[in-house]
Amino acid sequence: MDTYSEKWSGEESLAIIQSMIKRARNEFGENGHLYLIWGYVVLICSVVQFVLLRFFRYENHSLVWMFTWVALIYQIIYLTKKARKRKVKTYTADTIQQIWMVFAVLMIMICFILGFQLKGESVRLYAPVILCLYGMPTFLTGRILQFKPLILGGIICWLLSVLSLFLSNDFQILMYGVAVIAAWIIPGYMLKKKFNSIADD
Repeated sequence: MDTYSEKWSGEESLAIIQSMIKRARNEFGENGHLYLIWGYVVLICSVVQFVLLRFFRYENHSLVWMFTWVALIYQIIYLTKKARKRKVKTYTADTIQQIWMVFAVLMIMICFILGFQLKGESVRLYAPVILCLYGMPTFLTGRILQFKPLILGGIICWLLSVLSLFLSNDFQILMYGVAVIAAWIIPGYMLKKKFNSIADD
């Protein structure tokens, strides 16, 4: 093979790889729909639980989080329909999907474990652990997609995790809302704007 052919082949391969990465970014970023869905669900649940606990002293204030199961069912249906329409599945998109799948499994397991083990004052460790977990998939996705708002959102979750150690139980609950505003809602709107600009091109 001559030099020209080797150069052309290398450039063509690089172009294909870049095209796949770009397609994966657009595909995953979509319109920020799931970020916004989960962001607002967690925000609403955290605010409602805070109000029930602080102002009404309602004993079963944590039951409000059962609403997240509705969001989870919606997400499963949404992603299933999306997968049927997808013609090509890229390595990048698959990696990100696996990261969020691991996050979902860990979230369920950790909530289940902490629910059994944490009693009395140790309950104050619940929010720091969950907030720390929030940061993991957000930060990793941001790194993979090279999307700074998600990277920053993940870091903010970790900072809030440390901050929540010094807060009372009711204000710890509000930190969930603050975390998702920074990690999911704001990036979600930015992804939506980015998607719309790409769709208009």
